[in-house]
Amino acid sequence: MRIFNLDSPLMQFLTKLANLMILNMLTLVCCIPIVTAGAAVTAMYYVTLKMAKGEEPYIIKGYFKSFKENFKQGTVIWIILLAVTALIAVDWNIIIHGMEGRSAQFMKIVMFAISAFLALTALYVFPVLSRFENTVKQTIKNSFLMSILNLPKSILIVIIHALPVVLILISVSLVPVVFLLGLSVVAYLCSMLYVKIFKRFEPEDANAGQSDELQPLSFIVEEEREKQEALEREAAGQSRIAESGEAGDAPQQVRTDEAAEKEPDQEPEQETAPKTEDKN
Repeated sequence: MRIFNLDSPLMQFLTKLANLMILNMLTLVCCIPIVTAGAAVTAMYYVTLKMAKGEEPYIIKGYFKSFKENFKQGTVIWIILLAVTALIAVDWNIIIHGMEGRSAQFMKIVMFAISAFLALTALYVFPVLSRFENTVKQTIKNSFLMSILNLPKSILIVIIHALPVVLILISVSLVPVVFLLGLSVVAYLCSMLYVKIFKRFEPEDANAGQSDELQPLSFIVEEEREKQEALEREAAGQSRIAESGEAGDAPQQVRTDEAAEKEPDQEPEQETAPKTEDKN
């Protein structure tokens, strides 16, 4: 049946679902040491961004390649986020339990804004790190600016991240589903939005990439260059095959032309023969 064909929509969906399940388990395992969570999430987004662009990456190979390349910066950014989050939590505790009156209301508004900006930056920072090469400071800055410049999409990203919690609140029986797919499916859905957002900041040519702050990671550039070279080699091979085919047809055309030239010479001989007989 066509429904079970490898190219059928059903089989493609099941394949993608299996890949997301593998990716989810890889991320959970690499997050177990806690300190490696930043690099683990960055590697997850490296794979889901490729999937969102319609590519078919090697899940395990691509994941650990990005994990290795972004381990240092991912870990530093993760520790910074943890430290800032802990500091904000302490400030909230002081405001709620130690302050009263208008000053407390004012500080709550300020802390709410700071918490919202931190959350938006945290949602962008690891996808940005997985795609662009930059310093830790500039990566955090770019993540913050992207989240503000694309506020409607940022709100949608927040809603997508809340889906696993909503599912668990709806039914505890959905916990196994969230455990198997909660991280990777959320990352994949968000990556569809990140791809559109990042496209505005990606350099259109090599010169733009050298002058702009946002530059694709070096190993991503190498992968894209290898793909382009493979396409060029394939196109060159097809052109050589086409040229050899035309060269093979040329002798047949010459023979056909020669035969066409001989036919007019034979027809006058057939016409002159009856005239000779009439004269006799």
